[in-house]
Amino acid sequence: MGAVESTEGEREPLLVPSQPSTNTQPVLSRVYGRRWFVLTMFSLLGFMQGLVWNTWGPIQNSAKHVFEFSSTDIAVLVMWGPVGFLPWLLFIWLMDKKGLRASLLLSALFMVLGTAIRCVPLKDLHYRRWLIHGGQLLNGLAGPTIMSAGPLLSTTWFAPDQRATATAIASLIGYLGSAGAFLIGPLVVPAPNETHIVSGTIHWDQNHIKDSIQFVLYTEFGMIVVLFVAVLLYFPSRPPIPPSVAAASQRLSYRSSICRLLSNMRFLMIALAYSVPTGVVAGWAGVLDMILTPAKVNQVDAGWIGFWSIVGGCVFGVAMARFADSIRGMLKLILVLMFAGASLAATWFTLTCLSRLTHLPSTKATLYASCILVGIFINSSVPIFLELFIETVYPVPEGITCGVVTFLSNLFTGLLLFCLTFYITELSWLNWCLTGSCIFSLLLLLFFRESYDRLYLDIFVSV
Repeated sequence: MGAVESTEGEREPLLVPSQPSTNTQPVLSRVYGRRWFVLTMFSLLGFMQGLVWNTWGPIQNSAKHVFEFSSTDIAVLVMWGPVGFLPWLLFIWLMDKKGLRASLLLSALFMVLGTAIRCVPLKDLHYRRWLIHGGQLLNGLAGPTIMSAGPLLSTTWFAPDQRATATAIASLIGYLGSAGAFLIGPLVVPAPNETHIVSGTIHWDQNHIKDSIQFVLYTEFGMIVVLFVAVLLYFPSRPPIPPSVAAASQRLSYRSSICRLLSNMRFLMIALAYSVPTGVVAGWAGVLDMILTPAKVNQVDAGWIGFWSIVGGCVFGVAMARFADSIRGMLKLILVLMFAGASLAATWFTLTCLSRLTHLPSTKATLYASCILVGIFINSSVPIFLELFIETVYPVPEGITCGVVTFLSNLFTGLLLFCLTFYITELSWLNWCLTGSCIFSLLLLLFFRESYDRLYLDIFVSV
């Protein structure tokens, strides 16, 4: 039952009349105020994992100059995030058997070790680059738990009318962390083409760029250490009394869950509708600076475009999740509208980048608008998708369901970035992949038949 072995107190029956001699309403559930602290700690770890993953893309010009990275190296640094999902079966097994606390502590430890070895100030650039790559891989190993455990946390701690909102916060804060990298990196780390006046001479300072990057690495390491200590001191896997009937209900075993997911055609259909566009947009956003360079967009402007596209998606995603909580049973309609908008916005951005052929105006305003709309529509769909997955395959545990789909999403991100290492000179094909993935997802959503088994259980059993 649930994600961790229950204690003696948790095995007490939930449906106990307060007065056995009278016919009174049984106490079914309880919601604890500490749920917001648990959600905050989880979300902050997700924020830092996304921030560390996207450290190098927004400052790729500076990193190339200081550490002698190539464009392929930058793509590989981004690709370590999806590579970290290769042992995903192990992580979702740990989440299912040992609970959220043990899984999150392990993930936080990977993040501490990863950010620590990136900070080692070796003078030999060859070994320094290897340490940076190793640090990005360790941070990627934290992804399977942090990116897939949000719905498990929301079901375990939150009432049915707050679940979608909690899922949105837990799952989108990581995207907000990658957005923060678009903002923090270019503002703190100067680009090589920026000038400084020293003793009347205009030049750029390589040591200043290197020190700025080192400052970012040390800061990220310190913040993750603080979060690790906080989770170590207090982060329970589950409350003493579940918040809903669904949270207390019996779930399938690990093996039965995997078999059911792989044999459920409806789940596979909606899993592809989610994983293809979100996987493509993650890889696309990780090298957005490289994509916008031919359009004469500098590192700082590219960072602002990436920042607002992800922030817009996070804000809109939480708003739509709150709407889904208030009007239940409309998840498919919300997703169809989102991906209709995403398809139009991605087509607009792609054609704008090909202004020499399409003669569409390619200005900073049009690039901002189209790119931000892509981020809003795709990123905001993540929590809605996750809730729909759980409703579709209930009673499969939430951690296992979301672990499978986040693995698929990162698989497509890895495939995209792997192809990027071979086709690095001309990047317009990335924009066409983004557009095609949105249209593909929209078609699958139109043919998908939705169901709400978990929601019906909460409504009818509670009544």
